[in-house]
Amino acid sequence: MTGQADEAENEDRGRPGRSTRTYWAAGSAVGLALLFAVGATVAAASDSGVSGSSGTSSRAPGRYSPDAGFARDMAVHHQQAVEMSFIVRDRTEDEPVRSLAYDIANTQANQRGMLLGWLDLWGLPKVIADEPPMSWMATSDGETDEAGGDAGAGGHHGHDMGAAKPGALMTGMATKEELAALGAARGRDAEVLYLQLMTDHHKGGVAMARGCARQCATPAERALAQGMVEAQQSELTLMADMLKQRGAAPRG
Repeated sequence: MTGQADEAENEDRGRPGRSTRTYWAAGSAVGLALLFAVGATVAAASDSGVSGSSGTSSRAPGRYSPDAGFARDMAVHHQQAVEMSFIVRDRTEDEPVRSLAYDIANTQANQRGMLLGWLDLWGLPKVIADEPPMSWMATSDGETDEAGGDAGAGGHHGHDMGAAKPGALMTGMATKEELAALGAARGRDAEVLYLQLMTDHHKGGVAMARGCARQCATPAERALAQGMVEAQQSELTLMADMLKQRGAAPRG
């Protein structure tokens, strides 16, 4: 009976039943990614070769390695996704958007905790003041030092990362002005802006995660990054469909 009621509600709102099926397919992908994240935390402890009370070992990634850089940058990237999701939750009564926002906030908050936990596990700082965002993307394969994978920071972003827009910390991230606009919007306007901002955000996140999947040395972190790519690509398809239903489209 619940499924019939949901379909009836979608028809009343002028939205095809395909939207509901697409949403649940994407939701399943997010759920699988979250379950994987829990297991990956345990696996990372083994992969990093931690020993002793210091929480570090000779096998831990270096300070400026892709493993550490990705963990620091993606933790920041995820935090903004969580923030935007909480903003829109209180500014619309649209259940599909609210449910998507909840899934994104829940998944990315958990993944952020894992990334910061790995930095603690490796005995590495969560913030480095003189490290440009995404500088680890410029590290080429095999560019390591004798201390165990500590390649130098700096240089261009490399690979498939585009430049961050003015006022944004990293590729795909929203500016302060865009966050303020989301906070001031209501109803359909809030839904459309959130879906557009999160589409940009996911595109930047996917590019960064692909970089880690290629470059990171820690197997569990590479696997988590690939899981992010797959789950966020599924959500990108969903969000494009949701924008179309609202007479809008992703931003150019």
